[in-house]
Amino acid sequence: MNKYELALVVNAKLEEEERAAVVEKAKGYVTRYGGTVGEVEEWGKKRLAYEIQHMREAYYYFIQFEADAAAPAEIESHMRIMDNVLRYLVVKKEA
Repeated sequence: MNKYELALVVNAKLEEEERAAVVEKAKGYVTRYGGTVGEVEEWGKKRLAYEIQHMREAYYYFIQFEADAAAPAEIESHMRIMDNVLRYLVVKKEA
């Protein structure tokens, strides 16, 4: 099992319940592909470096998880098609 971090940039126009649902759905994908979710950090609303889909601000979330080597590709394939996720990135953490 490797340690990973999933960074999510979520639409700022969503209500708190909708943002929580997006994060829960992402955590669900991690567990679906055999991962275990660790800490979830919410950085809150931040200004974007550049405009994405006519938005200048978004909410940032960082999800720590452990999974095998095949899981990140599967998780990213689902993040790609989620409506309210503006950007995402899965990185492997150093041991």
